[in-house]
This record gives sequence, structure tokens and C-alpha cells, in this order.
Amino acid sequence: MLKAYILDNQAVARNLLATVLTNGGHEVVGDSNLSNFARIIKLQPQIICVDIGEADKEGLALLEQLRSQLPKSLLFLVSAKIDTATIQSAQERGVVGFIVKPFNSVAVLSAIRNTILRIATQSREAAKPEPEEPAST
Repeated sequence: MLKAYILDNQAVARNLLATVLTNGGHEVVGDSNLSNFARIIKLQPQIICVDIGEADKEGLALLEQLRSQLPKSLLFLVSAKIDTATIQSAQERGVVGFIVKPFNSVAVLSAIRNTILRIATQSREAAKPEPEEPAST
């Protein structure tokens, strides 16, 4: 069970996503609009689901702030409209996965699970020692 925090200005969206995550076996340790940054840092969630609204300078700056303050947390961008430019900008700022509104519980939980598996696989591959080259004689 991973600890999750939900950042979204819409209370209904926060409640729906919290239900999906809880039913999927995650512990939702908190949710808020975008202004409660100190609480997020205190709770140290492993997953942060954040809807930045428009992918403008303010929203992208929030992603950068989250990444710098919580480098081990997995950031998931939540949005009703995710285009190629938004995906690229978000990934450059540390977002590892995407959750599309309106929420589909299977899709949300699959996105989180698949992202965690992808990161774990990448970590294992990076930790493998390089094969030694045979010495030439």
C-alpha cells in the first residue's frame, strides 16, 4: 500500500480520485487545493496526483517545486486534456505518469501500477553490473 496525496482545485475530483485510490489498496493521506504545500511535505507521500489546471508557467512551476521538495515521490499529472506538449513539459519536470479525467478506476490503477513496474524495471536494469569483456591475449 502506497501513501498518496491528491492536489486538485475541484473537491469532487479529489473525492472521486480518493475513492478510486482507496479501493485500489492505496492510503490517501491527504488532499487539498493547490495551496497547502507544507502539509504535503510533512506527510511525505509516495504518490502525488496533481491537477495543475492549465499547463502554464504557474502550473509547471508547481511541478518543479514538488519535484525539488519531494524527490522520491512519484508525480502523476491529472487532467481532462493531455496533449503532446503537456506530456513533454510535465515529463521534463519529473512527472512519471498521467491520469485522465473523467476517472475510470481501472485506468487510474493500471496507470499507477504500470508506472511503478516500469520504474522498478528501469532501476533493476540500471543496477545490473556490466558484463565483463573477455581479456584478449
